[in-house]
Amino acid sequence: MTALFEADGDRFVATEMSRGPWDPASCHGGPVSALLARAVEQVGPAGTWQLARLTVELTRPVPVGKPLTLGATVERPGKKVSLVAALLCDGDVEVARARVLRIRLGEVELPDDAHLAADTPLSTYADLDDVPTTWATTTDTAFHTDACVHRFAEGEWDVPGPVGVWIRLAVPVVDGEEPSGVQRVAAAADFGNGVSASLDHDQFLFINPDLTIHLLRPPTGEWVGMRTASRYATSGAGLAESELFDATGRIGRSCQSLFVDQR
Repeated sequence: MTALFEADGDRFVATEMSRGPWDPASCHGGPVSALLARAVEQVGPAGTWQLARLTVELTRPVPVGKPLTLGATVERPGKKVSLVAALLCDGDVEVARARVLRIRLGEVELPDDAHLAADTPLSTYADLDDVPTTWATTTDTAFHTDACVHRFAEGEWDVPGPVGVWIRLAVPVVDGEEPSGVQRVAAAADFGNGVSASLDHDQFLFINPDLTIHLLRPPTGEWVGMRTASRYATSGAGLAESELFDATGRIGRSCQSLFVDQR
């Protein structure tokens, strides 16, 4: 397979490259988020808007190998701010949805004394080595093992707790297309919960049914950096938070709500 999804007429079929770590019949959240991001990006006019916030809700398992219908509509038109929604369905059943806040794309000159937040950068991906990833029960071709490249700048893959990691999408989202920066960020940001986990997945569930991404500007380049940490509460909820970077600096933040329980 050469992409996360293949077009089937006006529908899309998730390939083995989209598999998640828990169930080989279902998708990882990253490919689904990237496909929904692609849908809202195609709601024009092109070159007018930048994505400021993307919220993805993973309402049901997204099947691998079945044709899925995907549509996007403008919920609130506007010249400066606009809302767009996308819906992914397996037949008549909704499996995922997205809602996007768009802001007009332009140039704004800021004063020299503007109080700009300072960020601690991640070590550059060029100085790091690829790290093979193993995860949960999936032993077949899967998104996290075959469709992405991981390089750890802080922490380690097999050591629980916060990490800094660079992630590169190694295949297109849709066969024959070059992924946009937003699609690459959406695919990478869903890893936050997994790479920063500090609970033993043999003893606990920590599932993220959503993903929200806030962006300062359009991302550039193939690599997406994340400084990410997970937090858990005895109430059975959790939160995974990530600072997001590209090669030129900070681009935003992502958050995932977590369902936490003992197995």
